[in-house]
Amino acid sequence: MQNRITEKFSELAKKGERALICYVVAGYPDTGTSKQVINALVNGGADIIEVGIPFSDPIADGPTIQAASNTALRKGMTPEKALHLVRSVRKRHPNLPLLAMTYSNILVRAGMEKFMSQSKQCGLDGFILPDMPVEEADTYLLTASKLNLATVFLVSPNTADARLHKIVASTSGFLYVVSVYGITGARKSFQKYTLDTIGAVKQVAGAKVPVAVGFGISRPAHAKSMIAAGAEAVIVGSAVINKISDPSGNNMLQNLQNFAQSMKKACKSK
Repeated sequence: MQNRITEKFSELAKKGERALICYVVAGYPDTGTSKQVINALVNGGADIIEVGIPFSDPIADGPTIQAASNTALRKGMTPEKALHLVRSVRKRHPNLPLLAMTYSNILVRAGMEKFMSQSKQCGLDGFILPDMPVEEADTYLLTASKLNLATVFLVSPNTADARLHKIVASTSGFLYVVSVYGITGARKSFQKYTLDTIGAVKQVAGAKVPVAVGFGISRPAHAKSMIAAGAEAVIVGSAVINKISDPSGNNMLQNLQNFAQSMKKACKSK
């Protein structure tokens, strides 16, 4: 079944483009500014936005995103307020694919079906839950399927082949390839194993689900190399947060828009 995410990938494929996916932390540096951040990224060409719902123990996140999440939590951000933010963004951007990236505990604590249903009503199109093992995801998958919400699972360079097939079968929206061993954070360069992983995952994913690569991508050259290896999307998170946090950035929103433009340009090049 199509939702805004699959529609976006179809639309981009027809134009020969790859998707730019940008990650923001709900409520960082504050709620009002995080709405403006999303607008700036979309104006710069971001195709899909991941809204991070802050969690107290974000195991997949590096220091940049952890610090942003802690700031948002200190300022009173909650899962419910994050959904209000999503609702507000949805009103302004009716066709923008929006995902929540958070941790399973947030959904379990609120009641999985209840929280996912509220998320859908607020305009979310899917979830990325880095700590949700595919082997324990039956209730999550069933609920998401009923609500037509995408379930984005993560694979890494050391995911075994049998498990990769199982993850691809359970994934909808796109498959999130973790580019490196470890946690999130902007990097200067990538090793050959990253590009080999993209090729191997793409062979298994085939036409079933698009492949998106994240963790550490911060420059147009990174995006180009991931796309050349077969990725249909690049995910930029820590680099976005760094630009929001940069005390020397006088015009933070314009800088973000310019950054998104440069990254999107790399997603258009053949």
